[in-house]
Amino acid sequence: YQWAEGLSGDTLKLFLNELIDEHTIFTYDQVKYLLAETDKDPNNPDNIILFYTGLSVSSTWDFGNTYNREHVWAKSHGSFGNDDGPGSDMHHLRPAMPIVNTYRSNLDFDEGGTLVPNTTDCYKDGDSFEPRDEVKGDVARIMFYMVVRYEGYDGFVDLELTENVDTSGPFFGKLSILLKWNLEDPVDEFEMNRNNVIYSYQHNRNPFIDHPEFAELIWG
Repeated sequence: YQWAEGLSGDTLKLFLNELIDEHTIFTYDQVKYLLAETDKDPNNPDNIILFYTGLSVSSTWDFGNTYNREHVWAKSHGSFGNDDGPGSDMHHLRPAMPIVNTYRSNLDFDEGGTLVPNTTDCYKDGDSFEPRDEVKGDVARIMFYMVVRYEGYDGFVDLELTENVDTSGPFFGKLSILLKWNLEDPVDEFEMNRNNVIYSYQHNRNPFIDHPEFAELIWG
């Protein structure tokens, strides 16, 4: 990142895109096995940590029952489905309890609402979802990564953050809330380790985990 010094706004965004836009692509099917490495419970290597609930469960793949793959940038926001590229990018695929994944659906991120069943501190209303406090920064940095990685230059969809909720198309909100979460929930050891593990496979990093301050320099 040495050449990022002094850059801001769209210039920094473009620089970071050029750093991370040629990653090794895995299929959506392959990723379900790699999640056992990326989200491994540091206190129990046979388990993984579920993203929205924080529960530690066996990493033995039991699709639809134990956990499934959550697209943090909902795949309908850009219509990329499970295709190679944004649909299978490990930086935004997280293991989640299936029923909570269903409740989250493709909602934008914001604060407020009613408690989501099977969680202790996730909330939702008609147009937004609020994750637990411990992963709010993780969510923000994932969303920042997706916008910078997928700029529309390489045949993939051009993703953009917005200040709106209840969005459609390749847009996602709410930018001001994500910037707030990025500050309130700093990068922790689990998130740093996950970035390193993904780098060992995809050969690209999430710059906003390495340098959370880049978010304010681009959008702040």
